[in-house]
Amino acid sequence: MHEGIVGATGGKVASWLELSAGALATNVATLRALSTETGGPRALGAVLKGNAYGHGLAQVLPLVHPLVDVLYFITPGDALTVRTLERARGLPSRQVLVIGAMDAEEAVALAHEGIEAVLGDGSWRDIVTELRRAKPARPLRVHVHVDTGLGREGFTPGQISHGELDFLRDATDVLQVVGVLSHFANTEDVTEQQYAESQLDVFEAGLSALRASVPVQEPLQRHMAASAATLVLPRARYDAQRVGISLYGLWPSVETRLSARLVLGRVPELKPVLSWRCPSQIVKWLPAGSYIGYGCTYRCADATRVAVLPVGYFDGYPRLLSGKAHVLVNGRRCPVLGRVMMNHIIVDVTHATRDERPLTATLLGQEGDEHLHAEALATWAQTIHYELVTRLGAHLRRVVVP
Repeated sequence: MHEGIVGATGGKVASWLELSAGALATNVATLRALSTETGGPRALGAVLKGNAYGHGLAQVLPLVHPLVDVLYFITPGDALTVRTLERARGLPSRQVLVIGAMDAEEAVALAHEGIEAVLGDGSWRDIVTELRRAKPARPLRVHVHVDTGLGREGFTPGQISHGELDFLRDATDVLQVVGVLSHFANTEDVTEQQYAESQLDVFEAGLSALRASVPVQEPLQRHMAASAATLVLPRARYDAQRVGISLYGLWPSVETRLSARLVLGRVPELKPVLSWRCPSQIVKWLPAGSYIGYGCTYRCADATRVAVLPVGYFDGYPRLLSGKAHVLVNGRRCPVLGRVMMNHIIVDVTHATRDERPLTATLLGQEGDEHLHAEALATWAQTIHYELVTRLGAHLRRVVVP
């Protein structure tokens, strides 16, 4: 039993997440080795958006800070926590890059803290004005986003050539172009990378157009590879890799795993960082014929020992897992019976325990030789594992384990 885990309000929590520091370190080592296979050294960066992919930014940041070269965030507020951590612990200053949108006030705050930003739309013309008013001690370092075929942020090579970034020529007092980036559209959805290769060609064209159009600081830091491309597309590794889902020990997709075997001749070792556990609230026998849960969707054919677990869709356990998923108890798979409720699920533990004493169930993770992977739960819930882990409740206690 895991005792005494206390939530932010001081009470005992129903379920909790365990984060393996050892698994995280293994994944970083695996990805760093890959990043240098085709030349190097290259910068390895950790993507910490989405509350560190649901794992918990407050817990993951101190673990990953000494292991990587760059830290990537979506929001300026999250990025600023890095400098707070570094000052509090006397840590060396890491390169930090905000890859999401921001307003002028946030850009000024980043400039003061030496945090870099992505320039991906025309709003930066107004930000230049505000930066001049703020008079930061040094220019804000920016990376220009080239839209190579995702259709989201960024400028196409044609837009760059036709003057969309010409305002940068007169903004060198407050903006310094130090990098260029893009993002793939479907490297993880296929085993052949024809579209990705075409995106790389567009990226090269955008890079040439940028150098011809505006002042840049050479050597520009070029980066396009996220997890899938880092694993299976060596051409895309450039000067830095932005590793997200695989940092946490999860494969981007089945296709990426297959591609790795084809491209690398092996499947690199990735260890899931996260486990999700829950103590029982009640363990009891129900007689044959008993209905379970809202809607009476499950009826016991035989006398059944059940465990009521205080976890539900409020915590991020999808309602679509109703009647589909399993949990692990004492290393045995135990099916979820009936509907997933807001704060509870009920599982069949008839063959996993001999009595009605309290127990601990694993919702995600390993017990003995059995594993419950995020990919499996996502499949049962008709979604992807990215969504599954990023929807884990922020209120859940996150505990770092070896």
